Amino acid sequence: MNGWLRVGITVVVLAIVTLVLWPVQWLAMRFDWPIARKLPWYWQRIACKVAGFRVTVEGHPAAPPLLLAANHVSWMDISVLGSVLPVSFIAKSEVSTWPVVRTLSRLQRSVYIDRQKRSQTGTATEAIAGRVSRGDVMVLFAEGTTGDGTRVLPFKSALLGAARAAAAAGGDAVTVQPVAIVYLRIHGLPIGFAERAAVAWYGDMGIEDNFVKAVGWGSIDAVVSFGEPIPFGPDADRKAIAAACHESVRAMVADIRRRSTLGARLFPARPKDAKEAADMPGSASTAAPGGRITSRVS
Repeated sequence: MNGWLRVGITVVVLAIVTLVLWPVQWLAMRFDWPIARKLPWYWQRIACKVAGFRVTVEGHPAAPPLLLAANHVSWMDISVLGSVLPVSFIAKSEVSTWPVVRTLSRLQRSVYIDRQKRSQTGTATEAIAGRVSRGDVMVLFAEGTTGDGTRVLPFKSALLGAARAAAAAGGDAVTVQPVAIVYLRIHGLPIGFAERAAVAWYGDMGIEDNFVKAVGWGSIDAVVSFGEPIPFGPDADRKAIAAACHESVRAMVADIRRRSTLGARLFPARPKDAKEAADMPGSASTAAPGGRITSRVS
């Protein structure tokens, strides 16, 4: 299929889906209906399907209260991770001013933070802690920015304080779980070191141009890997936990790329008679050698 045709079809389909779900999600958010958590998950699964993002999951998310600390490569991370389980994102304040994106991020129930104003960190921390305490799974892109896809930048610890605040409010430890997002193939061909920057969205790149390029490719294989959960109690050291999450994500990224280079079957062929994945994330997972959990979600 022509790249521009695929982009056009993707935009039209997602516009229709958004118009259908928007009033339902608005009401669900207004009256705090439980379905408000799941509708964005359905939207992201459709987005990945129509855009050609094929996501493989390794490991499994911990039970709430849960804060996910992930690396950040591209705007695609939102749909890739958002298609795996119902989550809300912690986004920089600029996102709330971007046309179209701001509407989608609000429907995703994102929490906005101004990274340039330290005075607002406490307010953001309280908002995130409240959401985590109520059972919402929040995603923090802990690098604080997107990188060029070649390495994992150090994790910032400031907003991990939300886990401590949630733990203090609830009396129990909150789980912080490292998550690695890795893009491995375009049209089935491995993405090498030189091509990683082409997939990434960083610096002064325009999101429109990057969107057209990524969707126009028609097929991108990604891996979402959940690391070992880390309990975060009221007395935990957020800097130490940020460092542990960074090391875990860095190691997972390196391991996924190593196994892909060695020809490991990260993307097993789907049997012809295989049924569609169950509605709840993780329900279709199967144990792989070594205890690793691997499943295809899109």
